[in-house]
Amino acid sequence: MPVVSATEISRHYGVHRILDGASVTIQRGERVGMVGANGAGKSTLSRILAGLETPDSGSLTRRRDASILYLEQSPQLPDGTSARDVALGGLTEWCAARRRFDEVSETLAEAQGDALRAATEAQAAAADDLERLGGWELLHRADSILGHLGIADAQRDVGKMSGGEQRRVALARLLIARPDLAILDEPTNHLDVATVEWLERHLLEDFEGAVLLVTHDRYLLDRVADRTLEVGRGKVVSYAGGYETYLQARAERLAHEERTERNRQNFLRSELEWLRRQPKARTGKSKARVQRVLDAASQERAPEERVAQIAAAEARSGKTILEVEGAAIAAGDRVLAHSIDLFVTQGERIGVVGPNGCGKSTFLRCLVGEIEPTAGRVTRGANTRIAYLDQARSALDDEATVFENVIGDLATVRIGATDLTPRSYLERFLFDDAGQRSKVATLSGGERARVALAALLAQPANLMILDEPTNDLDIATLGALESFLLELGGTAIVVTHDRYFLDRIATSILAFEDDRLQRFHGAYSAYLAESALAKDTVSAAPAEVAKPSRTKVPAPGKLSYREQRELESLPDEIESIEARVAELEKALADPATYAERGAEVPGLVEQLEGGKAEAERLLARWEELEIRRESSVRS
Repeated sequence: MPVVSATEISRHYGVHRILDGASVTIQRGERVGMVGANGAGKSTLSRILAGLETPDSGSLTRRRDASILYLEQSPQLPDGTSARDVALGGLTEWCAARRRFDEVSETLAEAQGDALRAATEAQAAAADDLERLGGWELLHRADSILGHLGIADAQRDVGKMSGGEQRRVALARLLIARPDLAILDEPTNHLDVATVEWLERHLLEDFEGAVLLVTHDRYLLDRVADRTLEVGRGKVVSYAGGYETYLQARAERLAHEERTERNRQNFLRSELEWLRRQPKARTGKSKARVQRVLDAASQERAPEERVAQIAAAEARSGKTILEVEGAAIAAGDRVLAHSIDLFVTQGERIGVVGPNGCGKSTFLRCLVGEIEPTAGRVTRGANTRIAYLDQARSALDDEATVFENVIGDLATVRIGATDLTPRSYLERFLFDDAGQRSKVATLSGGERARVALAALLAQPANLMILDEPTNDLDIATLGALESFLLELGGTAIVVTHDRYFLDRIATSILAFEDDRLQRFHGAYSAYLAESALAKDTVSAAPAEVAKPSRTKVPAPGKLSYREQRELESLPDEIESIEARVAELEKALADPATYAERGAEVPGLVEQLEGGKAEAERLLARWEELEIRRESSVRS
């Protein structure tokens, strides 16, 4: 049974067409993802489905008594109200019953006679209503959900919270209300990785209503969504499955569209040749043939999808790029991390993860020299040129135009060996002439993110330090940013909650654990596996064992001649398969692959999964043989 159904919805802002005959239906209990380019109309359609905006034409049908709640990107919360009261505010009937209970309870102390009996009866009725609507247990549930979302003090005034904290309180309010349909617009923005993973589990295991996820978090889409909606060209196309399945089906659809367009062009060419021969007899059959040509010629060709072309002005690196020795960082009197040692080499891409408030942004500000460490030292190489993107995009001037923010007084922008005109450079970031003249204050979150990236990359640099660069970017631009970082000759240090992004680009992970930074080699999935293994081993080990082994050691035994030869050959095999995996990942991260080689994508995905599985098998075999070899040497 549908919770909400929109048919042939259209919405315009001035002359700008956002939605043009878009249709979508969401069934009870469905988990639906929504993707599309920035400005395609995802938020507009979401607000229409939530009843917060009215379409210019089309129909919207809701199930009778269905509750639909919408998580806005910038919620407005009442000052002077506690986080707990805001979180419970979505329970309208429960809050009304609680107010009645509290008001009656205040009168009981002074009431007498008939007034006392009436007040007692009213209190009992309010208590019955409260119990029917969830009882006082909802207070504990609100505190629990707020805690999971990083709001430790439920009594704190939301008016004194940051924008990110207010958004988490608004998310808690929606989850506690348990609507029939929850529309979550970029719910993972301002959440750390652990909180995103908690939200993922909550939506899968505890939330009973339907969910519409408008998000660029590809792991969240893949694990939660059982259907994916793509918004583009004013329409909505529905695909079964999560993100990976959507990618394959979309590639097949684009390949089909390309074949159809190619067939149309071939038909037009052959028929135009026939028309030029000017047949003498204009029979009904020839007239019908002419009409078919006219009909085919009048069909609009689907516009090509534009994807940002991200590239940077480069600077040559020196021997020393960045070194951190015995450093400590603090916020006021609170030590965030101490004994930090980090040696960064050219070409590394380091992902930084940790809970909100642990000091990730402070750490980056220390690396770029905005603040000094409270102990130890940070050494930046003489030739190190840093490009720093802060989480707030504070370098942007909202009252200036896109052109003024990015270009300033630059006459040209040098990318590699090519000098670009300022306007050509901005067109690479999808800003046409009108867009370049727009004030930044009028832009969407995704457009602001592209402006910040364009401004950052216009200056020569060899060390990228990026704080939450993925916030507000659409999936196509994320893919372009990933490709840029993978091909980057320089070095990058990136704070992000986007697990998919980290798995694509990171060569190592720096994790804030308690008040220390621990470094793990490999991408995010490897960090998860290694840290989980370490925790499992520690919890299973006797208390007196200081450094438990992380790997179960097989019984010692001398390697056979065949096994010795196998051990010697395994590193080359692993290197070869990992190189192939890297090539496949690079191809699948490149938007051009889907536009130009769409039919090959399913096969490439299958090869990638097979390559990863084979690499894991070879690594496990190498580890087994190496441990046996070392054991036999020691014995």
